Amino acid sequence: MTSSTARRRAVVLVGGPAAPYSRAVRIARALAAEGFDVEIAAIAAPGLPEREPVAEARPGTVGEPAADPAAVGRIEIHRYRPRGIWAVLGASEAASGATAAGAAAAAAGATPHGGGGLRRTLRRVARTVGVPVLVARRWLFWPHAVRGWWAALARDLAPADLYHACGSLTIAAALEARRRDRIGPSGGPARVIYDAIDDVAESNEAVALPALVRGRHARTEAAWAHSADAVLAVNDALAARLAARWDLAHPPLVVANLPEPRPSAPGRPDLLRGATGLPAATRVVLFHGRLGPGLGLEEAAEAVVRVPDAALVLLGFGRGMPASHARDRDPRYAGRHHTLAARDPDELLDWVASADVALIPLPPVSINQRLSTPNKLWEALAAGTPVVVVRGLEVMERLVEEHDLGAVAASTDAADLAAAIEAVLDRLVAEGDGWRERIAAVGRERFSWPPAATAYRSLVRSFDSAAAHGRTSGRLG
Repeated sequence: MTSSTARRRAVVLVGGPAAPYSRAVRIARALAAEGFDVEIAAIAAPGLPEREPVAEARPGTVGEPAADPAAVGRIEIHRYRPRGIWAVLGASEAASGATAAGAAAAAAGATPHGGGGLRRTLRRVARTVGVPVLVARRWLFWPHAVRGWWAALARDLAPADLYHACGSLTIAAALEARRRDRIGPSGGPARVIYDAIDDVAESNEAVALPALVRGRHARTEAAWAHSADAVLAVNDALAARLAARWDLAHPPLVVANLPEPRPSAPGRPDLLRGATGLPAATRVVLFHGRLGPGLGLEEAAEAVVRVPDAALVLLGFGRGMPASHARDRDPRYAGRHHTLAARDPDELLDWVASADVALIPLPPVSINQRLSTPNKLWEALAAGTPVVVVRGLEVMERLVEEHDLGAVAASTDAADLAAAIEAVLDRLVAEGDGWRERIAAVGRERFSWPPAATAYRSLVRSFDSAAAHGRTSGRLG
């Protein structure tokens, strides 16, 4: 970016603990191949280290080779503990309890920042104003839950040449970091890339908001997008929609959530049965990724018990883990529902390859959901595992039918999901591994990370050129 001999530094901001977050790791590896030392700035969480190194990429997984292999940068995750009053208020959202008073009390006890007087004051305020203050906070200070983390970044985040903001929870912090230190460590202007991983204004949560509040949030995000030096999106449909809403001159650059290629290995792994103790004759239906409400997981559990000799395995993380473990113990699902912790992105594809079916039971309740192409889709393709998606998930439905990747369930109803799962399992019996091999070939040839990494690295390099003055946008494909 500059003739300075100083090491270039990039920060990839993640509005969560990054344990794991495969997109951040892939972006970081692409930046490291361009000679950046990379920090993945995430949110502290119990049981996770404050600092954690990230392994280098395998050769050939970051697009074109590095210009100088010896100059490939280091990657480290740094988890920041939220600070100040927003740390307490943000924690209270996640605390259990039916009232604001109970939530504030629980949060105060769990938060190391802020004195006893602050905790007592919050409890008194919560008892006085009750639940409405929580609702008002969500509406007026969105995204309120990460503002304590923003405060920590404002105090402790070292300057960088490039800030890659993963999603709406991070972009304001990236823009503020650029404002504080307009010149990066290597002597060039600091840049911000907004990675718009979702259509926030049309997400599941946003559609339930009052129109005025929803409009305010949409305008805020649009202003953030216009302030960034470049904008990314995860697929063409989302890129076109965001470009129209934000009045961008060009669609965002499409860098899909594609996995790094799976190394070839003889035979098919059987990790899921080994970890759960399921018999060899049991067909494994896999859901992997974030667990929580609104993802169709209850319907998935009911569907799989309708399929003979099948079990649902969830390989996940997030606030839905306790509910999933509770279903493991429910007599209705005895031996048919197993929850495992998420695996490292570099190991994940072998786990996905050991499933018979990858289930994506998301209900098409919002535009964002209907246009989504989550990591789990691409990881199933890379692993050669057929998928079941729900009709109405427009982009995934088209991909499944166009490339013969699995089956489309008529709805999220348990009976419809079960019928689609059985159709895939029956076809696997009839065709053996031939279908799986064709799916893996589609993933390898059409939907793998190296071409996306090359496009992303070209964008980063464009900041060096005279043509990159002002806003930079583009698209892959």
